[in-house]
Amino acid sequence: MQTKIRQNLLQIQEDIAPYKPNIIAVTKYFDETAIIAAYNAGLRDFAESRAVEAVKKIENLPPEVRNNSKFHFIGHLQTNKVKKVVMNFDYIHSVDSLKLAKVISDEAQNTGKIQNVLLEMNIAGEEQKYGFSKNEIFKEFTSLKELSGINIAGLMCMTPLGASEKTQDEVFSEIVELKKQLEEKFNYPLKELSMGMSQDYKEAAKYGATMLRIGRKLFN
Repeated sequence: MQTKIRQNLLQIQEDIAPYKPNIIAVTKYFDETAIIAAYNAGLRDFAESRAVEAVKKIENLPPEVRNNSKFHFIGHLQTNKVKKVVMNFDYIHSVDSLKLAKVISDEAQNTGKIQNVLLEMNIAGEEQKYGFSKNEIFKEFTSLKELSGINIAGLMCMTPLGASEKTQDEVFSEIVELKKQLEEKFNYPLKELSMGMSQDYKEAAKYGATMLRIGRKLFN
């Protein structure tokens, strides 16, 4: 498995050259052995979307892997799972409301840390997807940036399932522009752009993604 992952990783890196975003291995459908194999293949960032199962996996990892990796929570986060996630994850990519951000900030302060978060944007306006609309993010950004238990590291988005290349381009160009507008209006640097998955990572890299969330393309 390790050899296969290394081959897949090299192919992805070749596909996106000369860009060098951080490749985050999405391990939500795989067990600890897959995480260990990916670690041994050179990956150091791992993403999960189900809090309870993810925490068990992280706890079962060998200390070397656990201590030298970063863990990213990318699923919809319910407020009753915030404590578990704050205790175990370096980044939360899926902050989709001011209410959730406040709960994360309070919990982070209770545990003595500043939690890195990304604000999830629903750029395409899909009803079934979570995330801030453009109007909401401009209304609430001042309140968000004043929360002392969080560091807003950047923005996250997903393109619609089965989106054409044209739609992908529209979504990615829109979030890049939105990031620029927020930075200028609120004088707040947004370092990260978490966008691009197995089906659209090449386009995302071209548009300046700093984090690619890749599962199937790495492990299959």
